[in-house]
Amino acid sequence: MEKIIEFKDVSFRYSDEEDFVLKNLSLDFYKGQFTCVLGHNGSGKSTMAKLINALLIPNEGKVYTFGYDTSDENSEIDIRRKVGMVFQNPDNQIVATIVEDDVAFGPENLGIPREEIRKRVDDALKIVNMYEYRRHEPHRLSGGQKQRVAIAGIIAMQTNCIVLDEPTAMLDPVGRREVMDALHKLKDELGISIILVTHFMDEAVKADRVVVMNEGQVCMDGTPREVFIKSDLLKSIGLTVPKPLELTEELKKSGVNIGGIPLTPQEFAEEFKKITENRG
Repeated sequence: MEKIIEFKDVSFRYSDEEDFVLKNLSLDFYKGQFTCVLGHNGSGKSTMAKLINALLIPNEGKVYTFGYDTSDENSEIDIRRKVGMVFQNPDNQIVATIVEDDVAFGPENLGIPREEIRKRVDDALKIVNMYEYRRHEPHRLSGGQKQRVAIAGIIAMQTNCIVLDEPTAMLDPVGRREVMDALHKLKDELGISIILVTHFMDEAVKADRVVVMNEGQVCMDGTPREVFIKSDLLKSIGLTVPKPLELTEELKKSGVNIGGIPLTPQEFAEEFKKITENRG
């Protein structure tokens, strides 16, 4: 797979008086991949996300984003044309009073011709299923709708990668599902690389890859199934496992052996059905 982001022995701290948040971090991200980054508060996952887009610069080591050295000030604009950021609070990302104007803000700053901007805005809103709200006032939208507008703004800039720092943390279950559906659509239909920082295990189970951070370093890296099977290690660093797997483990303690490693409710239901059929 094509490497798009490289962390090479990266260390970072916010001030000389503080400890390093990241410590000799080496990590690569790949084109077209949906990667979830997990970790408890203070693990360094949000700091890592900001380093990708040159919002922060390493104290030691190097970050290369699409071949650009993030510490090179002359590369800042090029980097942000390649990688868009979406943050936790959608209200902090809304800059206009009408949805379509907000989505147009990024392309306008890039100097894109007006006719092209119009097309990009319409296409982006359709992709996230927000086209019918294009003339609405953002403050009247739900949290999930606002986040989809923020994502549309990134799509309109035609970035190759989107980094999202806990974008569903402030949303209800419906809003979370709306945002996650939009992200998987971007990856599957447009080939956009997704890097999602989250603490929701059910969001990670559908990723291509899960990276677990602890104390500023990578402690686990693999497919969701490869990572979540190591439930004891996850729990030892303050994380949980997906509910279906947690229920499976509890049932096994009671003598009910569920087969496989069910990560979703559907997988759990299928495995549980096998047991009931065999007993019948």
